[in-house]
Amino acid sequence: MRIRIRIIPLVVSVIVLSQCYSTENDGFIMSVNGPVPVAEAGICLPHEHILVDFIGADSINDNRWNRQKVIQKALPYLRGAKNVGCRTFFECTPAYLGRDPLLLKKLSDTTGLNIITNTGYYGAGQDKYIPKHAFAESADEIAARWIAEWENGIGNTGIKPGFIKIGVGSDDLSDLHRKLIRAAARTHLKTGLTIASHTGLATPAFAQIGVLFEEGVSPEAFVWVHAQNEKNPRAHLMAAKLGAWISFDGIDDDNVNSYVQLIKNMKENYLLNKVLLSQDAGWYRPEEINGGYYRGYLTLFQKLIPQLKSEGFTGAEIHQLTALNPAKAFSVRIRKDK
Repeated sequence: MRIRIRIIPLVVSVIVLSQCYSTENDGFIMSVNGPVPVAEAGICLPHEHILVDFIGADSINDNRWNRQKVIQKALPYLRGAKNVGCRTFFECTPAYLGRDPLLLKKLSDTTGLNIITNTGYYGAGQDKYIPKHAFAESADEIAARWIAEWENGIGNTGIKPGFIKIGVGSDDLSDLHRKLIRAAARTHLKTGLTIASHTGLATPAFAQIGVLFEEGVSPEAFVWVHAQNEKNPRAHLMAAKLGAWISFDGIDDDNVNSYVQLIKNMKENYLLNKVLLSQDAGWYRPEEINGGYYRGYLTLFQKLIPQLKSEGFTGAEIHQLTALNPAKAFSVRIRKDK
């Protein structure tokens, strides 16, 4: 596979980048309550969860959880995030893994947070979470299902997705996972929804970028989810220079130092404008008593940001990481490979 590499001029100052981005106040992000102007997105958590059900695509249904009990469990954590400044919350649980747009709307209405759900299928986990029809259908047929959710809403809820969530394995792409990224690319070209792909390592990340080029989609429409799992920081730089968004999204109390190093590497190479930060936290599990352990959303605010400040990051740079970058990454707009 040959990936065409574009040479992207590096901007000398991340402050200049922040100023440039701050003028891009047009466009919108699609929340469970409708469009949110990019200028009003505020501080974002671009990769979090509220409920995840690992029972598998063959067995899952929304009778496996009680929405009111999930709300009671999640509400204090969401309010905690809002109290420290979060305004927009991307719920990354895909279809057939516990996506529940009605639950998310109730939580959005109660907290005042902008909550964003998704369309797409999750191929990681040995394809356990892919519905049967997707194995036989073509990329166009799968894309048609996802486009219909954007045009008509998810099921009979009227709630529209705000991005495409897919997942692939940790090696080179299987035929099925290659079909998923093609379906995502074709959905993007019809809807303008950003593609966030559970990826991890560099091999599948660059394979997906290659497919996007083949489909005429710019990597600027692609979020490399769990990029922190790739231990070669040069891969992050190369993908960012191609235009992809580099999502460091597993922040917890025990790994803050390693995330600071990842972010510093991007800053030192003038690529802070391509970084997304989140915690992959939450996770009410229906199979466990009272949903099991629920990890809150405060580490980024209470530990990572203070440490970044102690390392010399300015307020403008932190604003870029937490507000400007995610708003730009997930704004609804078609991004073609030119």
